[in-house]
Amino acid sequence: MTSAVAPAVDPVPPHLQSFLAFDYGQKRTGVAVGNRFTRTATPQGTINAEGDARFIPIAARVKEWQPDAIVVGVPFHPDGAAHDNTRRAQKFARQLRGRFNLPVFEVDERYSTTEALEMGAKDADAAAACIILEQFLRSIP
Repeated sequence: MTSAVAPAVDPVPPHLQSFLAFDYGQKRTGVAVGNRFTRTATPQGTINAEGDARFIPIAARVKEWQPDAIVVGVPFHPDGAAHDNTRRAQKFARQLRGRFNLPVFEVDERYSTTEALEMGAKDADAAAACIILEQFLRSIP
């Protein structure tokens, strides 16, 4: 099964080369890093925190990796309809924009966790973030 990820809605300027990606969840948020040159991503573990508490380890990851931009996976129903987690992920993306003053790209992440589990990932959330980021990277020129 392949995740359905639409190309980035906004054009991605060529000077944006490194990315930090998040597979948002209310209790767990997977993290991956990657770059435009290799179009590959590496899982960076999962943040096990809820609400505003998650932004402390996220800030540490932003400081460590110093990405040019952030990618957030936004889930949808199989038919493309939004649901409660869609809105939560979009709110999370807005919070990241406001807190870190970086460009944030939202991408459709349908099936990324399922795909990670089917691949036998030990940390499905981080693997899903990696899948989201690699598909995003392949979608940009």
